[in-house]
Amino acid sequence: MVGYAFMGAAHSQAWRTVNRVFDLPLRARMVAIAGRDTSKVAAAATRLGWDESVTDWRELIARDDIDLVDVCTPGDSHCEIAVAALRAGKHVLCEKPLANSVEEARTMTATAARARIDGVRAMVGFNYRRVPAVAYLRELVANGRLGAIRHVRAVYLQDWITDPQFPLVWRLQRDKAGSGALGDIGAHIVDLTQYVTGELITGVSGLTETFIRERPLPAEASGLSASAGNGATPATGPVTVDDAALFIARLSGGGLASYEATRFATGRKNGLRVEVNGSLGSAVFDLERLNELEFYDATVPGPQQGFSRILVTEGDHPYLSAWWPPGHIIGYEHSFTHQIRDLIEAVAVGADPSPSFEEALQVQLVLDAVERSAGAGSGWVPVAAPTVQALA
Repeated sequence: MVGYAFMGAAHSQAWRTVNRVFDLPLRARMVAIAGRDTSKVAAAATRLGWDESVTDWRELIARDDIDLVDVCTPGDSHCEIAVAALRAGKHVLCEKPLANSVEEARTMTATAARARIDGVRAMVGFNYRRVPAVAYLRELVANGRLGAIRHVRAVYLQDWITDPQFPLVWRLQRDKAGSGALGDIGAHIVDLTQYVTGELITGVSGLTETFIRERPLPAEASGLSASAGNGATPATGPVTVDDAALFIARLSGGGLASYEATRFATGRKNGLRVEVNGSLGSAVFDLERLNELEFYDATVPGPQQGFSRILVTEGDHPYLSAWWPPGHIIGYEHSFTHQIRDLIEAVAVGADPSPSFEEALQVQLVLDAVERSAGAGSGWVPVAAPTVQALA
C-alpha cells in the first residue's frame, strides 16, 4: 500500500478483515506500506497491521513478493504509481477519483487495458457501491421494480471547511487534488447513480463556487482534520479548487438528474443521499442510515401505497451472508471489506473487477464536463465517451 492516512487506514482495515470474514480462493498478506516520513510510516505499519514499511513506493514495485499495489495517496501521484505498478505486472487498486485530469486518466486506462492482456487487473475504489443497501437498490432497478428511470437526484453534503481559519490542506490545492468538492465527493455520487441505474450521464450544465479563497497554511494535517500554524498572523495561501458544485444532467435512458456536492453545508457531516424516481416506483438511499432503503411501489393498489422501510440486513441481501444475524447492522468500514472481497475474487478467477479504470475515466469525463460548463457560463456540455486504446 502507498499512503497511510484516512484512506490508508480504511483500506488496511479491509485487508486485515477480509479473509477472516469471507471464504476466498486467495489469502491477502499485508507485506509492506510506503510513506515519505520514516517514523510516521513505521508507526502506521505497526498500527495498521503491515509487515514492513518503506519510504519510497518504487521499492514496492520492484519486489517479487508483492502482487498487488493499493494506491491511497492524493490524486497528483495516482497516475505515476498506478502506471508503474501495472507495467511491472502488479494488480492495482486505486482510490477515487482516478486522476487529477482526463489526460492522466486516459493514460492510466490505456495502461490498464494493456496490462489486462497479460492477466493484470486494475480497479478503482468507489467503496459506496459495496454498501449492501446500494447494491440492493441496483438489483431493484435491474429487476424492473422501479420501471423506466425518470429522475435521479443526488447530494453529498459536508461542512468540515466552513470555518475560514481551517488550514489550507492538500484537498484545497488543485495541483494535489485536481478539484475540490466536485472531484472528492461529487465523483462518488456520479459513480453511485450511474451504478444503481445502469445509465450514463450524457451531458451536463454546472456551477462551481469557492467561498473562501485564502486560508492559513497548515502546521499539521491528517485525513479531514488539520491545525494552522502558530502566531497572531499565520501565513496563508490561496484555495485553488471549488468549495461547492451544482449540476444538472441527462441520463442515457432519457431521464433527468441533479447533483450537489459541497463542503459548506453547515451541520452536514457526511450526508450522501440518492433518490431514484421511476415509472413504477421510487427508492431512496441515505448514507447516514446505510442499512436501510426507502421504497415506494406504485404497482400496488392505491390505498396500500406509501414509502416503506427496507432493513437491508438479511442473509440474502448483497454481502450480508458473511456477517451477522438479520437486524444486526453494519457500518462504513464494511464497504471497504466488500470492495477487497470483490477484487480478490476477480483476481483469483482472472476476471475484470468493477469499477474498472475505464469506468472511472467516464466519471472523470463527467467531472471535466461540469468544470468546463461552469467556466463558460453554465452552458450545456456533452460528456465524451471513454474510448481508449491499450498502450503498447
